[in-house]
Amino acid sequence: MTIGPFSSTGPVIASPGPRYGAAVTASIAAPALVVCGAPASGKSTLGRALATRLGAAILDQDVLTAPLVAVVSALLGSADLDSPELAGATRAARYETLTAGAEDNLRTGRPVVLVAPFSAERRDPEAWARLASRLDRAGGAATLVWLRLTGEQLLTRMRDRGAERDQAKLVDGAAYLARIDLTAPAVPHVAVDASDGVDQQCARVLAELS
Repeated sequence: MTIGPFSSTGPVIASPGPRYGAAVTASIAAPALVVCGAPASGKSTLGRALATRLGAAILDQDVLTAPLVAVVSALLGSADLDSPELAGATRAARYETLTAGAEDNLRTGRPVVLVAPFSAERRDPEAWARLASRLDRAGGAATLVWLRLTGEQLLTRMRDRGAERDQAKLVDGAAYLARIDLTAPAVPHVAVDASDGVDQQCARVLAELS
């Protein structure tokens, strides 16, 4: 049996037919990996590595939506994505952009890797079910991948990356950690240790897909 290119609903598996060697095709859903976790947990790094290994489209929320978020940020006078004003004005649109892009890729048979915090989807089974259903209907097989790390690891990573957006949070690290949800998702998921190397992380995820 050989696995051929992805069809409009997934890769095509071709095998000899009962007569004359005619090909019989069956559709397999394309992987749709939803990589989530806290800021600075390594979501983008893992997402790119998984996309490379799967030949998947990488859909990183920050990359896809940052230019428009910057416009809204300037209009509102708020640069903090965690602020109720900016988050409330942009969250639905940012996640819709991400999900719609994933659906378009899945309909062409291409696997996808989505990268974002997905805070609501990992806390709320109904929110996750809605997202997974959309990806599944587009021809995907949704899997939530969660990067696990401790509060101290998170603060260390934020200090190390030196991003401007992190500086205000690091002024009072304890207060910031009190606002961040580092608990495991309330829905089925693949847990990956953020402190592992990316090759080890990928192996863990891909083993769950096999």
